[in-house]
Amino acid sequence: MRYTALLPLFAFSAFMAAASPALAVEETPMSIPGGTMVDAVKAKAQFDKGTVFVDARVTAEFAEKRIKGAIGVVYKEVHKKVSTLDPKDEFDLTKLPADKAKGLVFYCNGSPCWRAYKGAAAAIKAGHKNVFWFRDGLPAWEEKKFPTE
Repeated sequence: MRYTALLPLFAFSAFMAAASPALAVEETPMSIPGGTMVDAVKAKAQFDKGTVFVDARVTAEFAEKRIKGAIGVVYKEVHKKVSTLDPKDEFDLTKLPADKAKGLVFYCNGSPCWRAYKGAAAAIKAGHKNVFWFRDGLPAWEEKKFPTE
């Protein structure tokens, strides 16, 4: 009988989950419209060509360890772990190269992290033409023992 009091809470939770499918946790996709998804080996090939690497993680993570030579441009997201680009998200596009033809590789903490995907999508939307999304990010880079700092 005491569990009966919890039924309205369960019903409300189920209703909210159904009413807010855009905010359900999503796995990052296997492609990015207007850009190119790369694995660690292809990201390293871009690194060797001098392509700019953009670390979309928070400042503390960037300070701790990053891909060698990467620039830190934090993607501040309202909704984490979802594909929804919220107008309240913050991403300073002015920190990216002015030359929109310059190659950019966006990364964060691997496939559960949406920051790099959202940053790459924002760059594509802003007119950058040579955008790569490194879905597996820093963990895959470190696994290959590629250069970090």
